[in-house]
Amino acid sequence: MSGMARPGEITPAGIAQLAGAVLLLGGAWPVTKFATNAGAAPLWFGLGRAAFSGFAAFVLLGALGRLRWPRRADLPALLAVGVLQIAGFFALAHAAIAYVPAGRTAILSNTTTIFVVPLSLLVLREAIPARRWLAALIGLAGIIVLVGPWAVDWHHGEVLVGNLFLLGAAGSWSLAIIAVRRFPPQSSMFALLPWCFAIASALLAPLAMLHGGVGHWTPGGLAALGFIGLIGGPIGTWCVMEAAMTLPSVVASVGFLATPAVGLLLSALFLGEKLDAALLSGTALILGGVLVAVWPRRRARGLGLRERVVR
Repeated sequence: MSGMARPGEITPAGIAQLAGAVLLLGGAWPVTKFATNAGAAPLWFGLGRAAFSGFAAFVLLGALGRLRWPRRADLPALLAVGVLQIAGFFALAHAAIAYVPAGRTAILSNTTTIFVVPLSLLVLREAIPARRWLAALIGLAGIIVLVGPWAVDWHHGEVLVGNLFLLGAAGSWSLAIIAVRRFPPQSSMFALLPWCFAIASALLAPLAMLHGGVGHWTPGGLAALGFIGLIGGPIGTWCVMEAAMTLPSVVASVGFLATPAVGLLLSALFLGEKLDAALLSGTALILGGVLVAVWPRRRARGLGLRERVVR
């Protein structure tokens, strides 16, 4: 255990997992929008994404000889991720993408900092340094610039509903982060991944069936589903789960704010969505907030090292 990082520490592995989550999940929304623009029903796409990711995780763990039933101590984290982070997030975010551009979907669905900071204080009793409060404020300022609420026609009911769905998706994800930190699993998050997707698939299936038909699936839409479901989804979700469990919750949530910046850039490149000064300045603010959150406190670390040497 001495070589393992303790929960709440900033480590290179945690930062790498956070970066993987940002890149994979940020790229998922332009791919999803491409498939739905081609005719795929959004909720059926979300169900397929969860089911394919679960299948890939089951096959991989089975091939490695690591497929095991979850333990009783794993249940809180298992339910939090399966119900809130995957099923709740997918249902709300995929429903919203029918009304909201992919770039805006990537932004609002990842505003977990709005919820994580107060929940960290109330539920986890985490002491949040002033530097991380500043990081959260800088990141949220970037989100406001990216969203540009002053440029949205709020008189259209569908636009309002879509944006409310996205904030609900962010809240659902935030509750999962807090639950996993409050009740860490005994098994590794990698071992729990297929079971989390299985729970999510079971919950999403009736929602998709109630929503209506499966839509029209082109070869491009099927390829998009295969990429997200078999590669981006399972790997990106594992990175999120690990980063949320190991990094300080505020650092993780501020880091996740970089996801919409990636989504917006890719949406501009591949879907032709508008790339303007607001995008560039908002992205710069978000990345600035991430740097403030993860920047090491050299003096404090040095003092801690001297204390361990004396002891």
